[in-house]
Amino acid sequence: MQQHNDYLIIGAGPAGLQMGYFLEKAGRDYRILEAGAAPGTFFSRFPRHRKLISVNKVYTGFEDDELNLRWDWNSLLGDSDAPLFKQYNKHYFPPADIMVEYLGAFAAHHQLRIAYDTPVANIARDGDFRVTDRHGITHTCARLIIATGVHKPYIPAIPGIELAEPYTEVSTDPHDFVNKRVLIIGKGNSAFETADNLIETAALIHLTSPNPLKFAWKTHYVGHLRAVNNNFLDTYLLKTQNGTIDGTISAIEQVNNQFFVTVQFSRAQSIEQFCYDRVILCAGFRFDTTIFDATCQPQLTINDRFPAQTSAWESVNVPDLFFAGTLMQVRDFKKTQSGFIHGFRYNVRALHRMLEARYQGNAWPYTEYPLDVEVLASATMERINRSSALWQQSGFLCDLLIIAEDEQVARYYNELPTAYVGESAFGQHAEYYTIMFEYGPDYADYPFEFERHVEANKAHLNPQLHPVIRHYRHGMLVNEHHVMENIEARWPEPHHVGDLCAFFGANALSTP
Repeated sequence: MQQHNDYLIIGAGPAGLQMGYFLEKAGRDYRILEAGAAPGTFFSRFPRHRKLISVNKVYTGFEDDELNLRWDWNSLLGDSDAPLFKQYNKHYFPPADIMVEYLGAFAAHHQLRIAYDTPVANIARDGDFRVTDRHGITHTCARLIIATGVHKPYIPAIPGIELAEPYTEVSTDPHDFVNKRVLIIGKGNSAFETADNLIETAALIHLTSPNPLKFAWKTHYVGHLRAVNNNFLDTYLLKTQNGTIDGTISAIEQVNNQFFVTVQFSRAQSIEQFCYDRVILCAGFRFDTTIFDATCQPQLTINDRFPAQTSAWESVNVPDLFFAGTLMQVRDFKKTQSGFIHGFRYNVRALHRMLEARYQGNAWPYTEYPLDVEVLASATMERINRSSALWQQSGFLCDLLIIAEDEQVARYYNELPTAYVGESAFGQHAEYYTIMFEYGPDYADYPFEFERHVEANKAHLNPQLHPVIRHYRHGMLVNEHHVMENIEARWPEPHHVGDLCAFFGANALSTP
């Protein structure tokens, strides 16, 4: 038995549903293959301690749905009457089970074409992609989109690592660890989430990895340690038997019912052996390539944890094989938010626009304006004050303003990856501007201790998130304009339009 579609999406998690929504709205021939009985089955198990750390800020003071998505990290992009996550739960950090409920509602509302209970056994390519499920049915397609996420545990190459209990399976009942000495391998959110759960019962807890901790409030990358998970650090720094270790584990050995772990410290010329009763592995996940055969095995990158991708999220070695969702983070790894719903929902929209242009001949949507600096400055500031995509994907997605002097018009395009602009036909235009949000320079380890500059010509020196407009000529950067940061991230004052008028006028444009 064989079924054919123009597009196949593997996985009905948030990314698969988001791509399905755009394909459905465009009237494309597609199908989503989902191994589980419902959308979002990953969230039925993870995170293990059942609290999401993605923000669900219900009360913002604004009625603008686009603006409110800046503080809604869980909703997908949909129709104006589509369900939003906040309709299902009001907690700032909601229970994971609510995500499963919400994704099911989103899929039902948009009547997405999903084949449930259809786990994929093999993907091959002979002209079209041939996806065989475990029921023996073959699904063929011209274009394949992988939206499975990363769900295979990452196993570091440590002798004896098989003795560790994986995060995916270890007990979440703290009473199973009463008076035990516990080592947790890893220093990410899953490791700290696990440690926090054991503080009241374990005798001692150590967390170890080769590299020092990175805090989300410092790096602006929400995958680094979040404040909601860092209570454990109080127990370490206030000396209540717990600790973090920067070091490389060279061996794990079991003697009777205890584990002896040898650690080479990262910033000390010493090696020490520690004794533990339990060892837990929280080293994260990786992309599972076992379903691909040799005809379409995607090249991997970042310690073979992710598929390597072009700026259009296409496999670098398998044409027409695309990736959606958390797999998109390869392009901005640990810098912006492509590994999370509030980042990749916009990436998926951009990918869909790329697919429409490439395969259906539909140009990327744009708004046309006259070559008038005040009109363009006003339109640009309006986007800056409302856009959730540029806000969430700061430094990665940009708006694009192309100057077509021969036609005396400017074309304004929304939400393109900055790398894609430079590598595509967009970057071949003689005059264009990019509009995006960026953080300023990092001044100190203490993120609240910095000098705030109030002069407009020093806006680029302020460290917080603010708009940046750059002017390019034949692909080369000519000049840039930084808008002064604002604690509320709002720039309604007329002088911002005036400053941008001056920038546009000085760099290419003049009022007719």
